[in-house]
Amino acid sequence: MRISSYRQITLSLFLILAFACGKKENEGCELSPEILDQDLTVNIIRLEKDFFEAKSIEEFKYLFEENPEFTAEYLQMDLYPSPDTLAAELLAIHQDSSMRVLYDSVQVIFSDFSDVEKDLENAFKAIKYYFPQFKIPKVYTFTSGFNSDLIVTDDVIVIGLDYFLPPTHSFQPELPRYMAERYDKPYIVPMIVMAISARYNVTNPQDNRLLAEMIYYGKTYHFTKAILPCTSDQYIIGYTPEAISESFDNEELIWSHFVENELLYETNPFEIRKYIGEAPFTDAISTKAPGRLGRWLGWNIVDDYQFNQDVPLDILMAEPDAEKIFRESAYRPRKPTE
Repeated sequence: MRISSYRQITLSLFLILAFACGKKENEGCELSPEILDQDLTVNIIRLEKDFFEAKSIEEFKYLFEENPEFTAEYLQMDLYPSPDTLAAELLAIHQDSSMRVLYDSVQVIFSDFSDVEKDLENAFKAIKYYFPQFKIPKVYTFTSGFNSDLIVTDDVIVIGLDYFLPPTHSFQPELPRYMAERYDKPYIVPMIVMAISARYNVTNPQDNRLLAEMIYYGKTYHFTKAILPCTSDQYIIGYTPEAISESFDNEELIWSHFVENELLYETNPFEIRKYIGEAPFTDAISTKAPGRLGRWLGWNIVDDYQFNQDVPLDILMAEPDAEKIFRESAYRPRKPTE
């Protein structure tokens, strides 16, 4: 049964007043010795320094030869008539005064990248543990001039460090503020893990319902939390701690909106985008509700499915049936904490 206009107005007003306090506990915040003791090392290659110190076309061509994966995947050498053409273009870019200032800022903020390197190493160990065929990619950093934030392929990861300058820094990517705030150092490793999760996140391409989108993102976040158990949910879903608490305190009301408006089986892409797409808030529910609430609910459903069915991570990610995951999750909204 669809919710009446009066109920919609009442629910929206209630949510505006009621969004206040709640929290999802972090549990099992340790990687097992079996994961950590694997013989695996990550060394991040800081290419921004080499490229900004290169002074001639020949020096750039030497860097191309020394870093063939980076040159092919990131610089896309194949799109240029010759290495000399690409080298000449990069030489001009890296001599630009504004690019030099941006590079200097990156060097100051990211002078020590060892914490990210260690977190990424532990993440790769966890992925390798659950998915033994996982191939460890080469990892590079670069100053892209805000051309690219993150590239993740099977063989190469390139982190555009300028995108991850602090949100208070004068240099910022051309993104809406609510999105730009998620480009910060603590988000780097979770973003990489989420990108890698897509390799294992099996879906049914014929299922175009909102439920399928919810479960897809739910599996993405569940995978990321399993690989990074000590990482705050804030850096996985990109909500503030306050928004996470408020969402849990209003989970029953949010869920009732989805159920009474029969949203789970919605196939209209414009309607689906209201609950899945990037937005500062989910205005179909309340301007006080954070955006992407469909993804957040999907995460709760997948968590419940794993808990109730005791499904290993690799089996969960390989399950393409969103309907099965939803039904067997026995999902119910949590009661607000007192």
